[in-house]
Amino acid sequence: MTKAVRIGSITIGDANPLVLIAGPCVIEGEELVLSIARTLREFSQDLGIPFIFKASYDKANRTSISSPRGPGLAEGLKILGRVKEEVKVPVLSDVHSVSEVPQAAEILDVLQIPAFLCRQTDLVVEAARTGKPVNVKKGQFLAPWDMAHVVEKITSTGNEQILLTERGTSFGYNNLVSDMKALPLMRGLGYPVIYDATHSVQLPGGAGKASGGNSEFIAHLARAAVGAGVDGVFLEVHPNPEQALSDGANSLELEALLPLLKQLKAIDRIVKEDEG
Repeated sequence: MTKAVRIGSITIGDANPLVLIAGPCVIEGEELVLSIARTLREFSQDLGIPFIFKASYDKANRTSISSPRGPGLAEGLKILGRVKEEVKVPVLSDVHSVSEVPQAAEILDVLQIPAFLCRQTDLVVEAARTGKPVNVKKGQFLAPWDMAHVVEKITSTGNEQILLTERGTSFGYNNLVSDMKALPLMRGLGYPVIYDATHSVQLPGGAGKASGGNSEFIAHLARAAVGAGVDGVFLEVHPNPEQALSDGANSLELEALLPLLKQLKAIDRIVKEDEG
């Protein structure tokens, strides 16, 4: 059993139903983001799956200096604020520096610490001090039990609203693997665990000036992770991944999401009934 994390009307962990965190990798434009958010809300409402919208206002850790990064803090938060107000769903985005945190916390329901920054003490602590839920991506270079130190940094502020996200582990050059043992191991730290099925099929730097990906394995890994008992799944989705400005190679096509969610919900129900 894990501690329950409350995000608006959504409760994650403590044997509650599976939660979906989804959206495009980066904010590509206001209308596209709103359109994707509405479609995702429709899917989640049809299936009764709690949903948190995710999109990055800045991708600060791109492979190349020329890679698209998004609209930036001010414009990106404005767009996410519209999603929150008009689509009426909680919103999540990455924070990359201590200076971003206060402004981001005014809009975001969940502050996310990117995998490459999960050991940046000042950033983690500043995000935790807001009192908002903090989702920490496990670095590709960390063992699952190493996340205990990240948890300690957050709880040192009195914040217990913690999500831990698995997104694969570096395995040689330009490759990631998912060790399903990592999921119960991290869950053993006492906090809800999310599985990022799209970044786990990424090939970091595998396309030269950008990351590649094996999107054909997204559904397989997502089903396996839900079978392993995760509390939520994180999926980057796009209406046309081939045209996505960021991480298209490891994004799920929007139309493919609904049938996958039906499967994930059924698997989650079996697992949670077993646990009960």
